[in-house]
Amino acid sequence: MTNWTLAKRAASMNPSVIREILKVTEKPGIISLAGGLPSPKTFPIAAFKEAADKVLLQDGASALQYAASEGYAPLREFVAQQLPWDVSPDQVLITTGSQQGLDLMGKILLDEGSRLLVETPTYLGALQAFSPQQPQVVGVDSDDQGVIPDDLVRKAGEGADKARMVYLLPNFQNPTGRSMDDARRQAVVDRLATLGIPFLEDNPYGDLWYDQAPPAPLTARNPEGGVYLGSFSKVLAPGLRLGYVVAPKAVYTKLLQAKQAADLHTPTFNQRMVAEVVQSGFLDQHVPTIRTLYKKQRDAMLAALAEHFADLDVQWTTPTGGMFLWLRMPEGIDTVAMLPAAVERNVAYVPGSAFYASQPDNRTMRLSYVTASEEQIHIAIRALADTVRAALAAR
Repeated sequence: MTNWTLAKRAASMNPSVIREILKVTEKPGIISLAGGLPSPKTFPIAAFKEAADKVLLQDGASALQYAASEGYAPLREFVAQQLPWDVSPDQVLITTGSQQGLDLMGKILLDEGSRLLVETPTYLGALQAFSPQQPQVVGVDSDDQGVIPDDLVRKAGEGADKARMVYLLPNFQNPTGRSMDDARRQAVVDRLATLGIPFLEDNPYGDLWYDQAPPAPLTARNPEGGVYLGSFSKVLAPGLRLGYVVAPKAVYTKLLQAKQAADLHTPTFNQRMVAEVVQSGFLDQHVPTIRTLYKKQRDAMLAALAEHFADLDVQWTTPTGGMFLWLRMPEGIDTVAMLPAAVERNVAYVPGSAFYASQPDNRTMRLSYVTASEEQIHIAIRALADTVRAALAAR
């Protein structure tokens, strides 16, 4: 019999809670408010068909060949030009989704037991990406503006236990939908600069603002002190698996080497297609249509919550962009335990406990409002409220 002896780091790899829940939502009739999937209504299929034909016609052989690990030069130039601070294309690394950027940063900065600071709660996919390196993940106290600067200082560690990195999502955070205002961003950047701790700024949702663009990124305030992650998944299509890292010279070379070891390069054809789509200002017209759609669906969910949860002691966020709301249930409700009952009423959500580095709040849940229709949102929120009432009655 073959003896498969797994590496110790494999023990820390667990299935995504969200992916497991998505399997449940395949049941006919389920209205899923669980997955963080962009609305397929926003996918610019015609633009990609035209771009694919043009790329294959003009230089199909190169588009289907191996290519540079750094990424397609015109796409790197586009990324550098559209960022709101002085960025050289030589700082841009095209990745296979921004999720790969998380993986690469974990590989080059984290050892077993390294202190890693994260928001409370934080993006589940980041916790998964970092877990193979077996860091000591420490949640920083957070409020509706994100991490609290004073607690960053308290939890920074010192000596050999000093934090290697702080992972932050300043814009329309997954899972809470909260955003940092300008003052909080500056305070966080200043504290980290004083401490000498680098930050990883993850910004997949920054373009999805509804009424007002968010303040300048953290990395714009200290380009040598942080690494910036961006994505084409939310503004074009997630199936392309295209993201990017913007890094200072101090770490760029090691990120590139880790990328080469992982997958040689991001698919050439996808990069060239996207470069063709975006070169003529397409995003300037396309992204506002996404914002308009998502704002309407957010408003529909907020209205449904106000109507159906009026008699319940439930709190929720009001995001000014992005894709998610965050709810906190009444005392005595465990959203993990309640999920099967919600599914029986044909609605699914993500329990909030999965998004905590430690000491989870079992009363929380994440709802996505961007894939369901306004009518489906109303039906699902009513069913969710009925589920909560039933759970409270059964206590």
